Amino acid sequence: MKAKEIINWVVYFVCLLAVVFVINTFVVQRTMVSGDSMYPYLHNKDQLMMDKLSYRFHDPERYDIIVFPIKFEENTFYIKRIIGLPGETVQVKDGYTYINGKKLTSDIYGKEVMDEPGIAEEPIKLGSDEYFVLGDNRNHSSDSRVASVGVLTRDMLIGRAWVRIYPFNKIGVIKHE
Repeated sequence: MKAKEIINWVVYFVCLLAVVFVINTFVVQRTMVSGDSMYPYLHNKDQLMMDKLSYRFHDPERYDIIVFPIKFEENTFYIKRIIGLPGETVQVKDGYTYINGKKLTSDIYGKEVMDEPGIAEEPIKLGSDEYFVLGDNRNHSSDSRVASVGVLTRDMLIGRAWVRIYPFNKIGVIKHE
């Protein structure tokens, strides 16, 4: 092999690594569901690709499934659904979610009555960049009702669940409705 060929291969490999780094850092990233807090929509060990780019162009919306870091564990993430948006007041009362004093009836994901309102027992007024998240499996989820998770700020949102890539029989785009 000639020196020119070796240099071409090295340059090709370095460029390939740079592209993979940019895509993984700024565009998409693989993550895995750990636990049953998003059951029945997502299951333990589901493999997802999260979109890290779209929130640079539009605001997160109610019912988006988002990924954010656990505050006290490095490289460990939660996957939850956005329920409360900036400027809204969120409260869990009698097992149900209330937004600005009105019962949230369009929430088709959290079907069970919540046993514990946690910190949302009292109304929580969200700031201009704050979000309130819940797991779909409401009685088995550490989410914004738990003080250690609490309300999220926009900069904490790493990305939006985009595609389930495993198990293979459930491959498909994640619905956010």
